[in-house]
Amino acid sequence: MSTQELFEWTYSPPDYFEEPFKVVRDDYTMTILPGKVEARVASNTFAGSPAIRHEMHAFLNDRFLGAQLIAFRPYELSDSRRTCVHPDGRKDVFIELKGVVAVAAVGTVDIRMTSADGVVYDSKAERTAAKRRLSELVQLHRSSSPVLTAMLTSFSNAIRDPQNELVHLYEVRDALAAELGGKSNAVATLGITSAAWSRLGQLSNDEPLRQGRHRGKSGVALRDATHAELNEAREIARSMLSLYVNHLAGKT
Repeated sequence: MSTQELFEWTYSPPDYFEEPFKVVRDDYTMTILPGKVEARVASNTFAGSPAIRHEMHAFLNDRFLGAQLIAFRPYELSDSRRTCVHPDGRKDVFIELKGVVAVAAVGTVDIRMTSADGVVYDSKAERTAAKRRLSELVQLHRSSSPVLTAMLTSFSNAIRDPQNELVHLYEVRDALAAELGGKSNAVATLGITSAAWSRLGQLSNDEPLRQGRHRGKSGVALRDATHAELNEAREIARSMLSLYVNHLAGKT
């Protein structure tokens, strides 16, 4: 066994990915576990390319951004901690004063049903597979797509700034319209329904909602958006992002 560099991150909530998984790359192997991540790099590889530490962090954060489209929860990811592991088991621990803030989050109710003909529906398995798929696609395409980066930022802001949630979700639609030449081209290119496109605009612009874009301009008293209205807007924006990242994947 050669000398290796072990990089470790912590994150919260610890069930963000729901199931452990491993990613094998040319220069490192990364294992995502509940609440923590480990990556191992050969020491000679790290010595020749120390920027790999930053690359691994960016790779990992992109995975979180993809999973966030399904989870619709904020996450906190620490900086990595480095340990040099020698063949004889001796360890050199590098002390760096960096921390992470924990975030509380509510749980998700899962459904698992078996029909009379034996077909199994497992909402957790379906959701986990969708997270994995979107995480991979975002990681592959975010760095080369400023539009995707902007849309992901808006989606993250919608989660972290609930008082302006509809403002941020509308920015996802706005970015697509600017990138693809307006509603007609965006709808045709991505397969978004006209009804969904218009509904996000209605919720964000026309309804007298405190979380919307035109507060005070409707001439009637404002109200908070209902849980159903917010969920509807989130699903539309999530679908737009998902369709766009799949569009990018189809172009490669």
